[in-house]
Amino acid sequence: MNNTSPALEAINLGKRYRRGWALQDCSFSLPAGSVAALVGPNGAGKSTLLTLAAGIATATTGSIAVLGDVTGGRGPHSRLAFLSQDQPLYRRFTVEEMLHFGRAMNGRWDESYARRLIQDCAIPFAARIGTLSGGQRTRVALALALGRRPAALLLDEPLASLDPLARLEVMQALLAEVVDTGITLMLSSHVIADVEDSCDHLLLLADGRLQLDGPIDQLLATHQLLTGPAGGQPGWLAGDAVVETRSSTKQMTILTRRTEVSRPSDWLAVEPTLQDLVLGYLRSGGRSQGEMEPAA
Repeated sequence: MNNTSPALEAINLGKRYRRGWALQDCSFSLPAGSVAALVGPNGAGKSTLLTLAAGIATATTGSIAVLGDVTGGRGPHSRLAFLSQDQPLYRRFTVEEMLHFGRAMNGRWDESYARRLIQDCAIPFAARIGTLSGGQRTRVALALALGRRPAALLLDEPLASLDPLARLEVMQALLAEVVDTGITLMLSSHVIADVEDSCDHLLLLADGRLQLDGPIDQLLATHQLLTGPAGGQPGWLAGDAVVETRSSTKQMTILTRRTEVSRPSDWLAVEPTLQDLVLGYLRSGGRSQGEMEPAA
């Protein structure tokens, strides 16, 4: 393995099931140390991409490498941890028994670190998993994943079942560990609010295809949101730069890739928010806003 290798690198990655393609022609390179948001509507292919990266599923086409090593359905890379949405915890086990399970199943296990993560959120080691709140169960699951001391951590909708306060607390705790350890994190979500203030890299999936990929700051800086009087598309704006156009009776809003144009004084140009960018690309691909939850 090359220490300079990307944390994750996909080349023409695709996965086909009997019902059709879940993921097609997916290529990206995620730098080590990134905190990446994998976003898109339900059914976009997010879970498929994560299971391929985790080595749980085998690609139909192309390949994906973790820390320079190509996976292929052989199970997780030794330096990668994957936490699925269903959080595989045994409800009748105590927290102590789950830690024992983690220690028995992982050669790279840091017992003191895993215990510290649980102690930090004041979860009793004698408590049974089934008696814990959703937020507490998520914290235990994260402690088990991080106890492996991974170089990369993949999380599939880890906050989906939590209330707003628990979501915030879990996310803050997770990001604190990412900062302290320097691991690469890929967080799958269909809720923009979960990722907009915490991630530095974006992968946007829709209909099984990668629509956007890159550092969030760079993606926002290379787009602009134009607002002006209603009417047809302005003649001064190149059609191939337009991502999405929306109109009301009095106003038109256009998301564009940034181009050097001389716009009339009655048109305002601002940098889009992450919500503007994500929803604009999803709507332009025929997806409805209701399939993805915006920020609160």
